[in-house]
Amino acid sequence: MPARRAALAAVLALLVVALVVPPLAADDEAPLQTRTQAAVTEILNEPDLPSAIWGIYVRDLASGRTVYSHNSDKNLIPASNLKLFTTAAALDVLGSDYRYVTRLYFDGTTTSDGTLRGDLLLRGSGDPTFGSRHAEGEDPFEAWAEALRASGVRRIEGRIIGDDDAFEDQPYAEGWDVWHVATESYAPGAGGLAYADNLVELNLSGSNVRTSPSGYVEVRRRPRTRHGGGYSPFAVERELGTNTIFLNGAVSSRYRGTMRIPIDNPTRFALHAFAEALEDEGIAVDAGRYDVDDLDRAPSYEGLDPLMTHVSPPLSEIVRRINVESDNFYAEQLFRTLSEDGTTRGGARRVLAFLENSGVDTEGLSIRDGSGLSRKDLVTPQAMVGLLERMNRHPARGAFFGSLAEGGRSGTLRSRLGNIDVLGKTGSLEYVRALSGYVTGPGGSRYAFCVIANNYTTSGGTIASAMDRIVRALATGQRVPAEG
Repeated sequence: MPARRAALAAVLALLVVALVVPPLAADDEAPLQTRTQAAVTEILNEPDLPSAIWGIYVRDLASGRTVYSHNSDKNLIPASNLKLFTTAAALDVLGSDYRYVTRLYFDGTTTSDGTLRGDLLLRGSGDPTFGSRHAEGEDPFEAWAEALRASGVRRIEGRIIGDDDAFEDQPYAEGWDVWHVATESYAPGAGGLAYADNLVELNLSGSNVRTSPSGYVEVRRRPRTRHGGGYSPFAVERELGTNTIFLNGAVSSRYRGTMRIPIDNPTRFALHAFAEALEDEGIAVDAGRYDVDDLDRAPSYEGLDPLMTHVSPPLSEIVRRINVESDNFYAEQLFRTLSEDGTTRGGARRVLAFLENSGVDTEGLSIRDGSGLSRKDLVTPQAMVGLLERMNRHPARGAFFGSLAEGGRSGTLRSRLGNIDVLGKTGSLEYVRALSGYVTGPGGSRYAFCVIANNYTTSGGTIASAMDRIVRALATGQRVPAEG
């Protein structure tokens, strides 16, 4: 009897608990993954979005399970998300401490009056930071000219030769937009000897134009001057294969502004800037300027010690510039550096080999450049996430993670995805948006994700907003409604 009464009391206690504690809500009963999948799918089904071709893949880094997949095995244009392939492969092949070295040699004689008579040889290594406005420290040409002057050099006679043989003479990759390479500051050509991002600076004061370095480009048509303040856009044109620039339109007489335009022949551009720096330092230059490819015989460096040397920042800083700020020029220089022969084809082989060694399926992938400006680049979301998984356990993990933009805090994510734990890389071309990286989900799960949209008919801003809400859904397990 006592045992029967005890059992009855236990049953009554359970009934009381059932009456006091409400049943779990339907959302709480549903597995987190199911809720996350439903939230992402709801976003994709919004009326403005189905016109896009979406590719999405998300994996839990701890368990390896697939959190979400939609067209994840389809090849899509990745835009600047391709920079993740370039920087990861570079960190693997070159190491995070790798530095470029640019050297100045002299082959000739020095007279008692301070004349260098012979060949000054400027040997490039493909360093994207050489003279870059994004690099810290003194301009290397100015520093070299100052040092030569301090050592007693007063005149240079003979030849100044630019050696760009670190790369092939193909400044642009397949699939780049002609308009980009003609005038856009984000699409300068690559070169084995590069200087100042391979961009000439145009400083406008009303309709007056001053170029830096001076004299390398010809500004044939200048904007008209109009009365009043404000700013009205004017068109910039450059004939491909030339350094002839046309400025069409009108500006206020009070307008002050600076623009940067790609130049033709980076090697000659560097030589021109070096000669200008020497002359500014009071060193007379009576020397012809030659691209190494113009010579009948390549120069020999045997037995020569460099007069001057410039060492770049470490690769860990270079890849940060590439990914956080999405620097196309830096990416293209690094892509060719990966190659054994300084070609884009060789860079692509190195990237694909790294992916294959990382267990990533590379069948059907098309890699034509290092920046993602090419519309012939094709990758799958699965391949992108496979790369992110590899870098999560790679020895260079710290440098790679440090190269990614933080949501709401840095780079191209400075004004996006605040208040969630996300590191990522954006991508943008006309009719292309992409976002890939790492996000912390509910309960602390760490996800690697890739979201790509191609061929949409709505605005790019609408697509980017939807991508942000997809990432927030991964972080919270809940759908975030579109604004407005």
